[in-house]
Amino acid sequence: MSSFFGNHLRLSLFGQSHGEAIGMTMDGFPAGMTIDLRRLEEEMARRAPGQSRLTTSRKEPDQPEFLSGVLNGVTTGQPLCAIIRNTNTRSQDYGSGVDLVRPGHADYTGHIRYGGFEDWRGGGHFSGRLTAPLVVAGTLCRQWLEAQGVEILCHIQRLGRVEDASLMDADLPVDGAELRSQALPVLRSELAAAMEAEILAARSASDSVGGVLECMVTGLPAGLGAPFFDSVESVLSHLMFAIPAVKGVAFGEGFGFAALRGSEANDAFRMSDRGTVTATNHAGGINGGISNGMPVIFRCVVRATPSIALAQQTISLREGKNAELSVHGRHDPCILPRAVPVVEAMTAIGLMELWKERAAWVR
Repeated sequence: MSSFFGNHLRLSLFGQSHGEAIGMTMDGFPAGMTIDLRRLEEEMARRAPGQSRLTTSRKEPDQPEFLSGVLNGVTTGQPLCAIIRNTNTRSQDYGSGVDLVRPGHADYTGHIRYGGFEDWRGGGHFSGRLTAPLVVAGTLCRQWLEAQGVEILCHIQRLGRVEDASLMDADLPVDGAELRSQALPVLRSELAAAMEAEILAARSASDSVGGVLECMVTGLPAGLGAPFFDSVESVLSHLMFAIPAVKGVAFGEGFGFAALRGSEANDAFRMSDRGTVTATNHAGGINGGISNGMPVIFRCVVRATPSIALAQQTISLREGKNAELSVHGRHDPCILPRAVPVVEAMTAIGLMELWKERAAWVR
């Protein structure tokens, strides 16, 4: 099972949505960092379910327990292991086993892949619930990166038919702390009400809605990454696609490059009081798979939550025939608000891996 990531920062993920606990182990994290527990709690709360009428009603405290790698609140350099106990499961909502496979879910593919022995309750290991320990790992990486002057921020660039401004606009002032405080983090605050209305309209129709998350990294030095397999794009895309529901990732202008000529797409290099910069940032801070010192900007397409109460066509595995299904239980009409801290956390994990790889290479 592919539950490991990284060569220099080794991260593993374990647990199931309705199991006793979920958790992560992270090896290679530096010793001597004092963990900001208040910040960790804030990040966990941003991702946690049951925070508002815009999310699932499942409530979990999501309090991580560190089993190793921390002494008196300071990292020791040994493997960090943290668990989060599941306290509010309702496995009865999922029946007595896999029969009517849910469209858009991994019920069918997981059943085939693991020969019927998979933990099917609440999606098991495929569930978005497993992003909680990833936020623990990512928040630790983020705290270390912030001490190096790196900042990561993400906002909802599009939710259904409502579209926010883009971080590609270099003249747009962005307050990371302000974004993190918003239930629906947007650059143009007046759009939050329209996005909320979009979510509630989908919920009232027993449906769901998706959108686009846009992330920016500032303060990243030039020289991280490598061509081809370990490029900045490769590493970050690998992690973004590990987030359930992410179906597309684009850097800089992304698919917009298709309409640009080379003279329009190229970013001219210039000297400034900050050193080497580019006049524009169409490339999203990356050339040849390596960071160039400009802000790294990318977008993730997040599909609408597949669990909806509307009747859908499916099959019965037990009876071997076509069937109809309405998904019941507690589900998000839109996962974008809760996915924002997950994207930020995964970005931090990827950047930490790239940072450690660079440090090992220059030695």
